[in-house]
Amino acid sequence: MSCILNIETSTNVCSVAVSQEGCCIFNREDRSGYNHAERLGTFVQEAVSFADSHAIPVDAVAVSGGPGSYTGLRVGASMAKGMCYGRDIKLISVPTLEVLSVPVLLEHELEDGTLLCPMIDARRMEVYAAIYDRSLKKVRQIQADIVDETSYREYLDKGKVCFFGNGASKCAAALNHPNAIILKDIEPLAKYMFPLAEKRIAEEIYEDVAYFVPFYLKDFVAKPAKKLL
Repeated sequence: MSCILNIETSTNVCSVAVSQEGCCIFNREDRSGYNHAERLGTFVQEAVSFADSHAIPVDAVAVSGGPGSYTGLRVGASMAKGMCYGRDIKLISVPTLEVLSVPVLLEHELEDGTLLCPMIDARRMEVYAAIYDRSLKKVRQIQADIVDETSYREYLDKGKVCFFGNGASKCAAALNHPNAIILKDIEPLAKYMFPLAEKRIAEEIYEDVAYFVPFYLKDFVAKPAKKLL
């Protein structure tokens, strides 16, 4: 399998990982705040030095493609594009909400039929969310939601829905339904990106390095949740 440099900067966590043959072989994370511009270059340099010192050629760069923080995604995309230009390698974009779902699928036992609802915090009671089944097939596209007690009832009334991410934590009180599962401390991290990146390599899904732009939070217009269901 390919060796991939994975970059995740969509939230306040800055992380970089190197994966090879389905395993994470290098990982760095910083949770001290929005210090991406300061920390990312050092992490990438350490990651590339690690790969070079082990004579492992980096075949592609995977970057979190949003939604997420405008500044964080911009810093991550710029670094990823620079690496691709400099080394003449492929660029892969991995949706942030899919990255956020990976640790839930890997580390938590879920009933059959449980839907996944990863949430990125926006402001007040706004979140950016999608709904997936356990194979990460989209049940509902990414949308901007204003969360209240009626949100996601179309899905909750039919079965279990697992909510997670920094958007879910602030909305826990509003998501008061017997079928709602709230998971805490789930973050989109570079070390979770590689299964999704490898899938895109297998399907030959790459980005145009010159024209790639992340899916910024500002690209959405929030609407009342009841109008989205």
